[in-house]
Amino acid sequence: MEISEKKIEELELSRMRMTITVPAQEVRSEYDTMMNEYAKQARIDGFRKGHVPVPVLERKFGASLKTDAMARVIEKALETALKDVSRPPLAYEMPTLEDDPSFELDSDFIFSVTYDTFPVFELPSLDGIEIEVPNVTITQEDLDRELENIRQRNAIVAEKDGPSEIGDIVTASFVEIAEDGSEIPGTSRQDFSFELGKNLNIYKFDDEISGLKAGDEKIITKTFPDDFEFPEYAGKTATIKVLISKVKHQDLPDLDDELAQDVSEKYKTLDDLKEAVRAQLMEDLEAKLRKTKENAIMDELLKRTNISIPRSMITAELAMRWESLKQQTGVDSDEHLEMLLAMSGKTREMIFQEWEPLAEKALATNILLDKLIEAGSYSSSDEEVDAEIAKEAIHSTMSPAEIKAEYEKHGTIKYIKEDIAMRKFFDNILSSATIKESAPMSYLDFMKGND
Repeated sequence: MEISEKKIEELELSRMRMTITVPAQEVRSEYDTMMNEYAKQARIDGFRKGHVPVPVLERKFGASLKTDAMARVIEKALETALKDVSRPPLAYEMPTLEDDPSFELDSDFIFSVTYDTFPVFELPSLDGIEIEVPNVTITQEDLDRELENIRQRNAIVAEKDGPSEIGDIVTASFVEIAEDGSEIPGTSRQDFSFELGKNLNIYKFDDEISGLKAGDEKIITKTFPDDFEFPEYAGKTATIKVLISKVKHQDLPDLDDELAQDVSEKYKTLDDLKEAVRAQLMEDLEAKLRKTKENAIMDELLKRTNISIPRSMITAELAMRWESLKQQTGVDSDEHLEMLLAMSGKTREMIFQEWEPLAEKALATNILLDKLIEAGSYSSSDEEVDAEIAKEAIHSTMSPAEIKAEYEKHGTIKYIKEDIAMRKFFDNILSSATIKESAPMSYLDFMKGND
């Protein structure tokens, strides 16, 4: 379809308004074509199929025919108008018709649509970047904590008949009780296992149930402090019925050469294990510090440019995060997830409000990073990809060839190439950036912190 004019205006948030003019002869031509099609298909009493006169159709269906014709004209005119635009609509949503345009068969038809486009922005300068990272060191306490975790993972666990003690693993079912003694719906938890003393249950009632044995039941009334970890219970009092079904005792192994050999045949002595643990802690620290530096660089670069994220892109990102949360919580529907959130006093709308600034920043970061990598022509060679896979194989039971075959099978080699290109970009920035150390931070606090 031919159009006589189109006008494009840029709105806020990378949204465009396109105003299109379709000449009268094109409008009439499209209408006549449509009516001929309808006439060949229509079934009306008194007429053979394919022989219904157009005037009869117009008398019978009236204004609805003009509505159908307008929809066809808009679709075809829009297809023509969008063919050569430099900023086409995003795939997240269809262009939206504005207002209620006037449509007459023998007049020019003028209509406007709005649509989101990919953000356009100026790339920021990469010079004079200063970032700050925490001063983190690995201490003996960090090493001891990890060795204790290894002891825990290698403990021999056996059921016991006697009273539970701090350090035992109990399996309990519990539910909140109302004043009339009835169970409060939605508060029941069945066969939940945890180690006494670590307060890994929502009510933190480890001390109150210590001493119970398998088969014991106890009703606990507990008042929670105003600064309680879970806001829905802060400053409130709850009555909980607890039933213990199992009690297991942990026999922790000694920290010696035998434990080291049990952990892996690679270790002959406890010193070998300690050396490996320290090396792993250092590797994890270096990886987290690297990620922290990369995040700080992107934060600085975002300040140097203006990326206007369209609404539809944020909406799609929020929807993806919602689906991810469903998978993490193991629920199968939106309704079930909303019920879980309601137990914490939250709604889907509240969660989306919390997520929105994070989603917008994540999108802006990824868009900017992609453009900077493209502008710098960072890439990866086949040899670099093979070297990356070889590193992965060190921590795997699969050979480099087997790992590469899996990547090729699933078409995910491109992600390795993207990671290599991204690492080269940050290597280049870090080579000239000024890096300052902020206040000291413990290894544990640093590693637990969010990126």
